[in-house]
Amino acid sequence: MIEFKPVELNDKEWIKPLLKAADFGGCHQNFTNIFAWRETYHYHVAKVENFLVVKGNLNGTHYYFYPAGSGDVHRVLEELRQDAQDNNHDFILLGISPANMAELKELYPDNFEYEAMRDSFDYVYLAEKLATLAGRKLQAKRNHINRFVANNPNWSFEVITPDNLAECWEMNLEWCRLNNCGEDEQLQAEYCAVKNNFKYFRELELEGGLIRVDGKIVAFTIGERLNSDTYVVHVEKAFGDIQGAYQIINREFVRWIRENYPDIVYVNREEDMGYEGLRKAKLSYHPDKMEEKYLAKYYTVK
Repeated sequence: MIEFKPVELNDKEWIKPLLKAADFGGCHQNFTNIFAWRETYHYHVAKVENFLVVKGNLNGTHYYFYPAGSGDVHRVLEELRQDAQDNNHDFILLGISPANMAELKELYPDNFEYEAMRDSFDYVYLAEKLATLAGRKLQAKRNHINRFVANNPNWSFEVITPDNLAECWEMNLEWCRLNNCGEDEQLQAEYCAVKNNFKYFRELELEGGLIRVDGKIVAFTIGERLNSDTYVVHVEKAFGDIQGAYQIINREFVRWIRENYPDIVYVNREEDMGYEGLRKAKLSYHPDKMEEKYLAKYYTVK
């Protein structure tokens, strides 16, 4: 029987090496996201063989992430299947990639049914493209930034440090008030996750940047390295009434990423959660690829 336990901060020490070995591209296969969203999705973790296994519960539906690590994944999947059986619930794998799906089809040719999770697809961009915004397709982004610079000649970019972290949190609180976070269930859940990112910023080894105008923070972003070639942006907030604020924090932080991580090729800006406005905004940057995610449900062949 798998001995799952609630995920805690000190689990980072054994979980991160397993995630690094797996080198997955989905933003959910990341310790910060597992830890920060642990209350919303009731995440529990365990080590099976040389793999991390994560179990979640959303609205009464139990599910697992695809095992992350190295070795014989079939044996681990069989243990997960047994765990589901022992606990009298369906065996569901959530957020699996096309590569995970191909492996499942080889191991279980007739047992899984698959369903695309479009609202959870990650938007992935070439870092160089976000840093330069070159080309006709991104002309509108350059125009927004030009307007921002013209309207705010005293703007500046800073890296987030312990000295300005509290100011960023105050800006986040103001953003939530303006966007009525308390009236939207998903925004409430995101607020809790973002709060964890701030509370454990140093312990989670997070990084970030901010934009000031006349000394006041008007935008900030938080992220970290995701895998061998991708950086993930967990949080990006800007005041919507300041034209170009979102565009300039995006560009300036990616420029910082490229300077500090010259081997990074892609930036994963996570999913749109089904919000039409967010989907439109992320598509407007013309992603170079989508990190597709699927639900796989196990059925016994009779």
